[in-house]
Amino acid sequence: MELLYLLFGIYIISSIIIRVRKGEFDHSLSGRIAMSAMLLLTASGHFIFPEGMAKMIPDFIPFRIFLVYLTGILEFLAAIGLIIDRYSRVTSVLLIIFFIAILPANINAAINNIDLRTGDNSGPGIEYLYFRIPMQLLFIGWTYLFGLKLNRKDLKEKAET
Repeated sequence: MELLYLLFGIYIISSIIIRVRKGEFDHSLSGRIAMSAMLLLTASGHFIFPEGMAKMIPDFIPFRIFLVYLTGILEFLAAIGLIIDRYSRVTSVLLIIFFIAILPANINAAINNIDLRTGDNSGPGIEYLYFRIPMQLLFIGWTYLFGLKLNRKDLKEKAET
């Protein structure tokens, strides 16, 4: 739930700041800033709780700790790429693919009651998916809307002026 508060809170704050500074709203940029902030938080979890996150990955996948660190680095890079106009569209596409790719780890964690912070089996269980899957769909939709759809419109308007 903290991720949703962060995502929407940063969106509102950045929208206000951009409106005051530019004299107009830039919804694409505000949405990308919010997603970047969320990614910075989730990426840091990869380095704070690597063992718990590794347990989220199905057992048949090798080098799980390495993958946890790698995906943490990728999330940091995505946070940066979303903010840089030149890279924001390609970063958005890759981020949508990433969100789809990590869903099996979240499903595995729920099925096996993995608590990513402690690395044990005291997690919320299968009920977590009733929240996590819609949240993952929200992240995908958010990235599409602010990183691709509105971003295309903003780039078109800038080119016309």
